Amino acid sequence: MKDPTHYYFSVFQTSAGKFSLAVNSEGAVVATAFGGRESLASRLKGGVLKPDSRRTASARAQIVAWFQGKRRDFSVALSPAGSAFQKRVWAALKKIPFGSTRSYGDIARAIGSAPRAVGRANATNPICVLVPCHRVIGADGSLTGFAFGEDVKRRLLAFEEA
Repeated sequence: MKDPTHYYFSVFQTSAGKFSLAVNSEGAVVATAFGGRESLASRLKGGVLKPDSRRTASARAQIVAWFQGKRRDFSVALSPAGSAFQKRVWAALKKIPFGSTRSYGDIARAIGSAPRAVGRANATNPICVLVPCHRVIGADGSLTGFAFGEDVKRRLLAFEEA
């Protein structure tokens, strides 16, 4: 029987509320969430979460700086679990500039796919904020789907517009 994968996590406050992140043994971010340990665990495909503020320090510092308006992008390593297609979508999301939005159709055209498939992949993104799924909106400008609710999505977009 294989031992479960261990992830290291921390929970901290941001201007948008409690935020949590998990990294793997190499220090790459595997998941983030608005909320605490339970919210974070729901975004991982198994594994054991162990508190470790030292291992998460670099990613946490970048996220805190982002919420303080001191940075617009991230340089920490990411290691989301997903299919090759999901990873293509998530890579496209990372190309959406700070303060901008794209529709599901825009992303679909950029990667040669269908908007619904992009929507499904976007909904399964385990690394919110660092992989900015909040920047994807409906073709009509509506704030469609966000794992942490439209209010948080609206606040993130308003923060980036400021």
